Amino acid sequence: MHRLYEFLRRHPMWVDGFWAVCLLMMSAVWLVAEASAANHGGALAEWQVLAAIPVTLALAVVVWLRRRCPQQMLLLAALAGVAQLVTDVFAVPPDFAMLVIVFTVASGPVRWASLLALGGAFVAPTLAALRFFAGEGSSLSTIAGLVFLTVCFLLAWVLGDSLRTRRAYYVQLEERAARLEREREAQAKVAVAAERARIARELHDVVAHNVSVMVVQADGGAYVLETAPEQTRQALETISGTGRQALAEMRRLLGVLRTSEDGEAGEYVPQPGVDQLTELVEQVRGTGLTVDFRVDGSPRPLPSGVELTAYRIVQEALTNTRKHGGPDVGATVRLTYGTDELSLLAEDDGRGSQAELYEEGGADGLGHGLIGMRERVGMVGGRLEAGPRPGGGFRIHARLPLAGRT
Repeated sequence: MHRLYEFLRRHPMWVDGFWAVCLLMMSAVWLVAEASAANHGGALAEWQVLAAIPVTLALAVVVWLRRRCPQQMLLLAALAGVAQLVTDVFAVPPDFAMLVIVFTVASGPVRWASLLALGGAFVAPTLAALRFFAGEGSSLSTIAGLVFLTVCFLLAWVLGDSLRTRRAYYVQLEERAARLEREREAQAKVAVAAERARIARELHDVVAHNVSVMVVQADGGAYVLETAPEQTRQALETISGTGRQALAEMRRLLGVLRTSEDGEAGEYVPQPGVDQLTELVEQVRGTGLTVDFRVDGSPRPLPSGVELTAYRIVQEALTNTRKHGGPDVGATVRLTYGTDELSLLAEDDGRGSQAELYEEGGADGLGHGLIGMRERVGMVGGRLEAGPRPGGGFRIHARLPLAGRT
């Protein structure tokens, strides 16, 4: 049954052809009855019965081809109606095709044809009542016939126009769904690009910091390798611990881009925050850099985005101090909890460096430097001030709103 329905849905002209044949059969019965009555003084003369045959065939064609060429079939139905008025033939069975074509045209997208069908719905019943009903009965019966025919034609037009409106509404829904799907795909691509940019910043901070620590420790260990074996052992332990930490963070970041075979994301470790700043400072102090670290205000839970941003800014600032500060440099880090913002100050008293080097990612020009800092601060709605100090060194001051985006 379902296959039959699908076949008929794909071939609507077969359905219309079936109804056209049914209409022809009913009309043939009517014509035979009228022909028999014509020999005995019936309502129609023989020539009128013969004139009704092409009218019947034309209206059957209207039903058959109403979907393929509805405008042309509307005009053919109008000509058939004019022929009935001229020959004075009220062909009841085939005239059902006029209601069908009015419904079909009203349900289509061509507005002039729909309006023409609406005009015909008013004019055709009036002409039929004046031509076929006038003089055959009382005025009341003529008015009743006029009202009945007008209601039938108007009802056919209204049903067709309602179907057209529903189809247009469904088309709008489909277009809206397709547009939303395209927007969703575009948003997904933007999110992927933003995530990759975040991973790039994370990788820069992790690699730049930990590798610089390892380089400093390796250089120091090589310098005291023969004179101070204990310091060399400590340097190697620091290198080993820093390398493991770097590998752990890189695995976490690269896990975002890699999923397991069952589709689940890789294992994650917690994002670093302000609680890990003490460990970060101690690690930097182990490389020989003097760091004055202090926390002012009342520590309290912060948005995860603010915590990660504060940690990465301090990490980047201390890394740049080691790279550009020169010998005997000292750094200061101040973390201040305010009422509605977290203030972060990181500065050093070294020989300083041009801001362009920071913005280009350092001397190698491969990192993110201040660009990454500004992006991080901008993501949480904060402000960043960075540049050389008047007395020497470099200063970074960030204000992170505590109600910022997480």
